[in-house]
Amino acid sequence: MNHVTDITRMLRGHDHVETTSRGVLPHRLPAWVGAQFPDPQLSSMEAQPSGVRLAMVTEAQSIELVTHTTRIDYRGIERPRGSVDLVIEQQLVSSDLLTGGDAIETDLQTGSTSLVSGPPHLTRFEDIGAGEKLVELWLPHNERVEIVKLRADAPLTPAPTTRRAWLHHGSSISHGSNATTPARIWPAVAARLGGVELRNLGFGGSALVDPFTARAMRDTPADVISLKLGINVVNSDSMRLRSFVPAVHGFLDTIRDGHPTTPILLVSPIYCGIHEDTPGPGAIAAESFSAGRALFEATGETGDTAQGRLTLRVIRDALSSVFAHRDDENLHYLDGTELYGAEDAAEHPLPDALHPDTGTHEVIGTRFARHAFGEGGPLAAPGIAER
Repeated sequence: MNHVTDITRMLRGHDHVETTSRGVLPHRLPAWVGAQFPDPQLSSMEAQPSGVRLAMVTEAQSIELVTHTTRIDYRGIERPRGSVDLVIEQQLVSSDLLTGGDAIETDLQTGSTSLVSGPPHLTRFEDIGAGEKLVELWLPHNERVEIVKLRADAPLTPAPTTRRAWLHHGSSISHGSNATTPARIWPAVAARLGGVELRNLGFGGSALVDPFTARAMRDTPADVISLKLGINVVNSDSMRLRSFVPAVHGFLDTIRDGHPTTPILLVSPIYCGIHEDTPGPGAIAAESFSAGRALFEATGETGDTAQGRLTLRVIRDALSSVFAHRDDENLHYLDGTELYGAEDAAEHPLPDALHPDTGTHEVIGTRFARHAFGEGGPLAAPGIAER
């Protein structure tokens, strides 16, 4: 096996890497964000490499990746482990479920945490096909990952970047919550179908119209951009309507400072029954502890919107109004219920009442790709859009 000495040359979909005692740790937000706002939730989410992958051109038939992961566990509640996905020539071929790694165990009833240490994990993909090919190893979207070693039975060359760059920002659903593997989260599905290079800024619990995220997007090269906003503002109960609307305008203004004419697709939240008419905060329901899996609920009072409290219906109306009041021919709007609506919820219910399962991620990604990147779509390549 040949060892790769400069792993960072193979990485895609990240902002920068941190060198640790074990290897390299990809980050999805610039280091200055953490220095300016050292929020534990955001820091944890941006270090989970959703959408980050190693992209290589090679004739290798066997590839090995050694990683050391850190996951978040809740005592008494089952949470799925991460995986490494093998994608060859844009086709998902195989997945390797992680073992070992460290776990930060949290007792949700007392708030106490403890660190449980574990060994590194070896991912090995064999007999992956003769001849030169584009090989991508998608890193787990739901665990912090330190890359220790990469090796193969033939030289690995960093893959050229030939596809258009798609920059996306959203909540835990964009992050990939409840999807079983990283190449099956909906943005990854949409990127493959749309033939674009994904940079995913989906952050669980942290799509809060933060100015620093807008500045990071302003400074990130992109051919097309999408923003999926709203659900975290509701389930964190962090804004009222009066502050939300100008915050979204300011978010868009900041992005436009760096991308004056780049196509932007503004997307409202998908259907989520617990928050359609009920404000947050959201919480893990008490019955979760007896069920052994997370179940979410809205703790606000149904219909309480008179003082500007936000529900998903209010958010959708507000985002539609923001779009209507902006003089921007390159800004587009999509109602999120076109990706997943009330009828879909009846057929494919959200298993924890908040996040879609893997099959529903596939549905959302397929619909998004058709709408955004298909013929005549707002994010379609110029040749496609003009036909």
